[in-house]
Amino acid sequence: MKIAMANDHAGTAMKNSIKKYLESMGHEVVDYGSYDENSCDLSDFVYPAALAVAKGECDRGIFVDGVGYGSALIANKIYGIYAAVCQDPLCARLAREHTDSNVLCLGAKIIGGLMAEETVKVWMTTEPLMQEKYRNRVKKVEEINNKHCKQLDDD
Repeated sequence: MKIAMANDHAGTAMKNSIKKYLESMGHEVVDYGSYDENSCDLSDFVYPAALAVAKGECDRGIFVDGVGYGSALIANKIYGIYAAVCQDPLCARLAREHTDSNVLCLGAKIIGGLMAEETVKVWMTTEPLMQEKYRNRVKKVEEINNKHCKQLDDD
């Protein structure tokens, strides 16, 4: 699977660790930065990474900032992105099973490296539940997306 990754200065170390973990699992990682711990604007990195997922250039995204919510707020502005902030493996499992999220947002100031790795592992390996009630819920969210978000142009 091809994974878009992005972060701000607070998430650099955790992103680099997760990137190595994903590559060891056989995934291809496209790193949109930031590449150091100098203060930066999260949107400069999350926005292009989220676009890559929305356009199908990457299968999923994993974004790391201080708390995770900044990444999710930015990513969820993009048509077709369903970003979830997860702080533990249970949240990750539910985010995939119940909502079919395509972007995982992590908070490097909230969780440690081992918890992040396990959260990523669960999120990457969990499939959406196929029961009708879950499919209907995901469909309703997609309908809201289609009604209120602008579809991406090809440029």
